[in-house]
Amino acid sequence: MAGSSYGNIFRITTWGESHGAALGVVIDGCPAGVALDVSDIQAYLDRRKPGQTRISTPRKEADAAEILSGLFEGRTTGTPISILVRNTSQRSADYSEIASYYRPGHADYTFDAKYGFRDYRGGGRSSGRETIGRVAAGAVAARLLDEFGIRLTAYAKSIGPVEIDMNRFDRQAILTTPTCMPDTEASARAESYLDDCMRNYDSAGGVIECVISGVPAGLGDPVFGKLDAGLAQAVMSIGAVKAVEIGDGVKSASYRGSENNDPFRMKDGSVVKTTNHAGGILGGISDGSDIILRAHVKPTPSIFSPQKTVNRQGEEIEIAIKGRHDPVIVPRAVVVVEAMAAVTIADALLMNAGAKLENLKKIYGV
Repeated sequence: MAGSSYGNIFRITTWGESHGAALGVVIDGCPAGVALDVSDIQAYLDRRKPGQTRISTPRKEADAAEILSGLFEGRTTGTPISILVRNTSQRSADYSEIASYYRPGHADYTFDAKYGFRDYRGGGRSSGRETIGRVAAGAVAARLLDEFGIRLTAYAKSIGPVEIDMNRFDRQAILTTPTCMPDTEASARAESYLDDCMRNYDSAGGVIECVISGVPAGLGDPVFGKLDAGLAQAVMSIGAVKAVEIGDGVKSASYRGSENNDPFRMKDGSVVKTTNHAGGILGGISDGSDIILRAHVKPTPSIFSPQKTVNRQGEEIEIAIKGRHDPVIVPRAVVVVEAMAAVTIADALLMNAGAKLENLKKIYGV
């Protein structure tokens, strides 16, 4: 299977299946000397861990990270970093029935069409548990970015019809509300909405927003290597994401140029913008403003309501999916979006080191 790697210099390769022995990631290209501890990775993994709230799957997993290589005396060595997370709560019997048919909204049919074979236990490589490797890599990327004062903050902007009020923004609430919303009032309303979904054996979607601050101007390339294109690829590669926006996104299509353009001015000897409709990226290159990214996440496809589908014999049937599933993907996907954004920015930062001759001369003391 191709397509399990992402990045150019800071390159990650995820591996493992939902009901296999373990999952993980190999990170290549991380510079030597980055301070890193397993607790840094565990903090990220704990944010996506299942079974922590009543609106997540009841599957109980420790999701404990093990660093197998690339670290010595608390610092990265410059060699590949391999991180492993063991599966401990597989219930493959929950999925034995779906071996014979295709679940609506899942990759069952397309996987079968491509390979003529699929691991039906929880979706195999198509499972949301694949994101464990992404999140572990994102934790390492975030440690690298921290050295440059670059910070990422992702949160649930909306769940179903419930959207946060930015006037009530509380960063701490992202880690304390079960919805990962930075607005406790909106979170309470979203929880009530999800209760209604669960009573009706249904699920909900939503929007995740990620703000990346401290990114210097100049990251990204102007043609096929655009920074926004890289972020879109990274975030769209997350299984449940169906659309990505940068800055004002789709709203830009309804603006006039006079409304959409961001005027420049000088501040403390530097060029800055008075607004940020562009979301921190112009011409595919970072402009020094906050990068604003939004990921639109579909409802969980595994629902207990009856659904029509077909089996591998081509017969039309009706099913009701069993097993342990999230009524909403958004809260546990927040850290996945943040992780993939961190990996993309880390890679762009390293790629940019050779963009100017003067940079190379500084590196080599010429």
